[in-house]
Amino acid sequence: MTQIIVLPHVELCPDGAVIDAEAGKSVCESLLANGIDIEHACEMSCACTTCHVIVREGFNTLEPAEDEEEDLLDKAWGLEPQSRLSCQVAVGDAPLVIEIPRYTINMAREGKH
Repeated sequence: MTQIIVLPHVELCPDGAVIDAEAGKSVCESLLANGIDIEHACEMSCACTTCHVIVREGFNTLEPAEDEEEDLLDKAWGLEPQSRLSCQVAVGDAPLVIEIPRYTINMAREGKH
């Protein structure tokens, strides 16, 4: 198991969390399995930006983002150089520290599809 430290998020995880994640599973799946209800409007199919996270530690241990993910990230609220879509990041052996941005853009919910 790999440790993921989730920094505090006002709504989803007010006190932050430390979770054990199974290698090979996505960060999004790991968060959901541990009661952190991160939005994932496209059901983890890499078609939206609602599961956007910022990898504060461990970013360089991750596989690089594919072009499709990079294109979507350009539309994410609060984009930073260490931003990733949590549905596309496979948990490896190295621990991660992630931040879930305060806001997300959900085009379907906001009527902008």
